Amino acid sequence: MRRANLSLAAMTAFALVLSACEKGAEQQQYGPEVQLPEPQRGLLPSMVIAKPAPWGDKKPVVPQGYTVTAIATDLGIPRQSLVLPNGDILVAEGRGGAGAPKLKPKDVIAGIIKAKGTTQVDSGHRLTLLRDADGDGSYELKPVFPHKLNAPYGLAYHDGKLYVANQDSVVRFDYRDGQTKAEAPPVKVTDLPSAINHHWTKAMTVSPDGRFLYVGIGSNSNITERGMTAEVDRAMVWQIDAETGMHKPYATGLRNPTALAIQPGTDVLWAVVNERDELGPDLVPDYLTHVQEGGFYGWPYAYWGPNPDPRVMPSDPEKVKATIKPDYALGSHVAALGLAFSVPEMGSEFAEGVFVGQHGSWNRNPPVGYKVVFIPFRDGKPAGAPIEFMTGFREQDGTTYGRPVGVTVDPRGALIVCDDLSNTVWRVTPAKQ
Repeated sequence: MRRANLSLAAMTAFALVLSACEKGAEQQQYGPEVQLPEPQRGLLPSMVIAKPAPWGDKKPVVPQGYTVTAIATDLGIPRQSLVLPNGDILVAEGRGGAGAPKLKPKDVIAGIIKAKGTTQVDSGHRLTLLRDADGDGSYELKPVFPHKLNAPYGLAYHDGKLYVANQDSVVRFDYRDGQTKAEAPPVKVTDLPSAINHHWTKAMTVSPDGRFLYVGIGSNSNITERGMTAEVDRAMVWQIDAETGMHKPYATGLRNPTALAIQPGTDVLWAVVNERDELGPDLVPDYLTHVQEGGFYGWPYAYWGPNPDPRVMPSDPEKVKATIKPDYALGSHVAALGLAFSVPEMGSEFAEGVFVGQHGSWNRNPPVGYKVVFIPFRDGKPAGAPIEFMTGFREQDGTTYGRPVGVTVDPRGALIVCDDLSNTVWRVTPAKQ
């Protein structure tokens, strides 16, 4: 046992030495047009360990004129949230993907590095309901809605139906305004791919008419290391008939679509996608894009439009040529996990656009992400540089208080942010509220 521990320590030290040799640019690239560097390939990617620490008296930093409040703490790994019609908030808690085996020694090393920057609390596998009964911004009621879910992540609501995307299935609950607990077991809508489950999160949204659910299903590898058989029905967005459970691929080649949202006033689906690793600290940009029905977005053959991935053999020139370039680069390795369209009630500077939760890198030096940004829109499309809306999650010395995941806009004028490191849900409002 002692020899094994020494070997593990040696591998970790070796990884850190290699990481120190590969530096990324201080300024990340973002926007609709970016100049991509040449791919870099090495034995291991850069790996920088986050140093978790309690918030104590600190809070995230928000723009002047805004207030941030912790409305729930001590949760079981909050990931995504949903504001219900009466203003109650449902929070999906849990962690999945534990069965994905490591393929190579580097996977073991990466697992050690990543685990040090995550929470150590038990997975909730549940939804928790938060209620501000008197409207003063303090959420007094925190009942558990349903128990015994399986790493719930995606949440959607339409006309009395509450949908939950577990890591292995979509289920449905009947819901009435004011309800605080599920009154019957869930009904399964459809199974979801869950064998291996390397990327286990299942993002979800619902069409405006309630007919279709859209579910993001990530790949089972970084770049097909497990073979293409393991990738059947993965790296894509499914369109699911909410009543029958029948489904089809809506768009493909999306390595890991981690959050989905319908643009208000339209039927247009948008996604944030985590791109591939191990091509260097400044490749490949994670991105925000509208999702075209029948569109192909490159994985595994190409990235950021028709740029072939040199590791994929044999290549597929037709697939490379057909790859759609995304709308907006968010920066490489920022790990975008949250997406929400804003409302005018959030204030004039943040009235039109999207909020994006960036969980933060583990494989880049210096690290990036660890914040919530706002991407302004004009004429229905991203327009302009990202604006830092919520920061202070990570200090320059690596001390890390939180990691933002899901973001949800309360129509009354508030941003709800799930922080899965400190197990906190934050509420950000214009100061007058």
